[in-house]
Amino acid sequence: MADKSGEGRSGEDWAAVMARTQKMWMDAWADSFSHATKAPGLGVGKTGPADAMELASAGAEAWAQGLEAWTKMMGQMEAAGHARDRRFAAPEWSDNPLFASMKQAYLAWSAQMLGTVDQVEGLEEADREKLRFATKEMVDAMSPANFALTNPEVLARASETGGDSLAKGMSNFFADLAAGQLTQSPEGAFELGENLATTPGKVIYETDLFQLIHYAPTTEKVLETPLVIFPPWINRFYILDLTPEKSFVKWAVDQGVSLFMVSWKSADETVADAGMDDYVTAQVEVIDTVRDLLGVKSVHTIGYCVAGTVLSMTLALLAAKGETDMVESATLFTAQVDFEDAGDLKMFVNDETFTTLEQLAGETGITDGRVLAATFNVLRGRDLVWNYVVNNYLMGKDPRPFDLLHWNGDVTNLPANWHIDYLKRLYRDNLLVEPGAISVDGHPIDLTMIETPLYVQAGEQDHIAPPASVWKITEHVKGPVRFVLAGSGHIAGVVNPPSAGKYHYAVLKDGVPAHDLAAFREKAETHEGSWWPDWIGWLRGIDGGEVEAKGARVPGKGKLKAIEDAPGRYVKTR
Repeated sequence: MADKSGEGRSGEDWAAVMARTQKMWMDAWADSFSHATKAPGLGVGKTGPADAMELASAGAEAWAQGLEAWTKMMGQMEAAGHARDRRFAAPEWSDNPLFASMKQAYLAWSAQMLGTVDQVEGLEEADREKLRFATKEMVDAMSPANFALTNPEVLARASETGGDSLAKGMSNFFADLAAGQLTQSPEGAFELGENLATTPGKVIYETDLFQLIHYAPTTEKVLETPLVIFPPWINRFYILDLTPEKSFVKWAVDQGVSLFMVSWKSADETVADAGMDDYVTAQVEVIDTVRDLLGVKSVHTIGYCVAGTVLSMTLALLAAKGETDMVESATLFTAQVDFEDAGDLKMFVNDETFTTLEQLAGETGITDGRVLAATFNVLRGRDLVWNYVVNNYLMGKDPRPFDLLHWNGDVTNLPANWHIDYLKRLYRDNLLVEPGAISVDGHPIDLTMIETPLYVQAGEQDHIAPPASVWKITEHVKGPVRFVLAGSGHIAGVVNPPSAGKYHYAVLKDGVPAHDLAAFREKAETHEGSWWPDWIGWLRGIDGGEVEAKGARVPGKGKLKAIEDAPGRYVKTR
């Protein structure tokens, strides 16, 4: 049995541990490279006059041109206070001369590499963005903190455990390799219906594409106009119903909202052929179902991310059919309709990616959710990839339980044709903002026909739906828009309960105009804490009428009987 202090290890034992570890790494990397042609590209392939080799050569040339600034840059990096970088938080990175010089050399080199991107001549802006993205990913990957022999914390832990931490790290690595995704939260820490997605409710309706959950009221009276939430089908709905203290669903129900949630099915062969029309008409079906159940004229709606994009199409479809009164209001969380400035995700929108996605789908017609998860993780590689490489594989630790990261790893599959069509027509060609360029259910879509009141929420640090991109919907619709810029990003900016007392949000006073996001930032008032109370105030301002929480307002007590308890079967299936 290993001596945990490390004192029981002989030199031969250590050599054996290191040799075993080295062989496992080399075998794993060799296997990975042998399958590299099947892996999704990073969007930096050939898309114009400059191919990958030309970009690399240009970067190397610019690096050589800037080499004389090395000494000056090192001084600048020291002055900039890079001790705040979490990768180098351990005292050894500052106190030990070897590791301190290694850190400063790396920071100087990485800053110089990133700076040279703007020095490369003759590149189209799209190619420059690809080079910038690839360079950032490369310099993050090359951090000395990411390698066992150049990370003092890894070396110290290996010494303390007699090398067992390295062996445990290898075990973690191969387990993740077999599962096909990086572990960000320990298995078994969370269970749906037990400590996540626990808000009481019933599944009252289902199709091959979705289940509809009706949540139990907790107040004597509820808003007469119910609320229907459409979460993104790229992830699970319970991002809005995490632990009770973070749950938007529970909070809204406690505010007297009569609430319904769609739980999309992770795509399998039964829905492999689903396309854009199917998801739009599914939203219309849900709206009609809730109206009929409660005997109301209209509903409030929420669409999160891609579901918000599609909700805008639903609103335009209803306008084209003369049925706008079915929706009283629409709230869009981090949703884009104009993809001109859609951020780093556009790096992946090219013919190489489309071909890869088609190959991965094969005969199944399904895009594996792990491919999408890897893509989103790469966008924040330092936090969502390398942080776990160090913790799980080099330190040999298990990640700490975290509900948000459990959800992040709970991937869903997509109909491949729909996924590729969405990337092509919206991200690449930006057709949604061209009136009539897209038709749904036989009706041309025109966003300028939307007069429904909108509440549009964006995140200041959103790397998936940048605030400048989210803002653009205000330039395309006719109806009133309340734009709210929240602190944090794509998830934490949305899931920010008032009780947490975190972040802030900015909003214009009534009647104050802003023609673009810069003007909005200049004129908006900033408020501390969550934007949720602002939203419920806006919702009640549109329609504050209330009814008794009885009869069909109680799940399963109306014409639609309970099928099963929330959160239902669909959210639990891969």
